[in-house]
Amino acid sequence: MSIFQPSNQIKLTNVSIVRLKKGGKRFEVACYKNKVMEWRNNVETDLDEVLQIHSIFVNVSKGQVASKADMTKCFKKDNEDEIIREILAKGEMQVSDRERSHQLGNLHRDIITTVAEKCVNPETRRPYTVTMIESAVEQLHLSVNPNRSAKQQALEVIRQLQERQIIPIARAQMRIRVTMPAKEAKKSKEKLTPLVASIEEENWSDDYEMVCLIDPGQYRAITDLIQAESRGRGRIDLLNLSEMAEDDERFD
Repeated sequence: MSIFQPSNQIKLTNVSIVRLKKGGKRFEVACYKNKVMEWRNNVETDLDEVLQIHSIFVNVSKGQVASKADMTKCFKKDNEDEIIREILAKGEMQVSDRERSHQLGNLHRDIITTVAEKCVNPETRRPYTVTMIESAVEQLHLSVNPNRSAKQQALEVIRQLQERQIIPIARAQMRIRVTMPAKEAKKSKEKLTPLVASIEEENWSDDYEMVCLIDPGQYRAITDLIQAESRGRGRIDLLNLSEMAEDDERFD
């Protein structure tokens, strides 16, 4: 004997659900675990890799598909992919309490590890251990946001540690080599110098070459400046991702 199943109902199991309430109605998409955060962080860009099924629901667990009329009314658009992207970007991930606790624990550890990897004690140029960073962060009473990446939250933690002066901390500097025609370098040197933490080597010939340390946050600004001032003939080479005392190693 066959069981009647309405055509607008699709049964799904073992899914992660992203839910967004809009216009007084609920809309849900069924996703693969771990893919939503990858999509939000631009690691994954293919919707088909994120979605278990390319449909919008009012209730995934009951298999109830949203009507086109409701979607158009609430989202003010009828392109289903655009609506799915909005749900993925703004919606809330539905997970069990146990799973949420596990995810937040992993994210907290990733934040602490990222801070330790990116920072040094500016007084000694030595890195902090993960344990030392974790002890300092405890004083911030960090509230982990499951909808933001570990990197984004790590940068906020660094800012708070600096503002509250819990420990002396600074971003580990990058060593770069800037190369550009000497003629353009003479014009742009005054703009470039304030963006550089310290200059280690400087050579003038047909081309200008400078080896320097910079704060990671200035890398984009320096790249844009060199390209604009040299009309695309300048170059930046990354020599070291982080500069710290040579004999340092990180231990827990």
